Amino acid sequence: MEKRLEYKNIPYGYELCFNDKCQLRDKCMHYQAYLLKPDERLVGPTVYPSAWKDGNCLRFNEKKLVQKAWGFSQLYKNVPYYRRAEARRCVKNYFSHGNGPYYRYHHGENKLMPKQQEDIMAILAKFGSTDGLTFDHYETDFDFS
Repeated sequence: MEKRLEYKNIPYGYELCFNDKCQLRDKCMHYQAYLLKPDERLVGPTVYPSAWKDGNCLRFNEKKLVQKAWGFSQLYKNVPYYRRAEARRCVKNYFSHGNGPYYRYHHGENKLMPKQQEDIMAILAKFGSTDGLTFDHYETDFDFS
């Protein structure tokens, strides 16, 4: 069963595009999000017509599904015990120097995009094998990046 894009899934602040003359509109998340906009929404972030340059849109975001992940409880199992704190600190620093973003991704409030998943595995590769390492949860969802 194919996942359907619904207005409730569009992140707060996501730019809408109302350029119905755009040749990329059928494949663009910004235009598809606009089509789902409720009539009572009167203002919000938009993609300006000036984004269209030389036959290309500078804000084009292809409508596609990606596999997002969250949860780190199994991530450090291949890291030697005496290096786990250092590995965890490196992964936390990937997000920022605070604990907040790390724990939002750990508990599923935020979901890791495929590139972020690769980056985290690259960090862990410095501490040991990444064979068999997985995040706790995965879901297929639309790419709003």
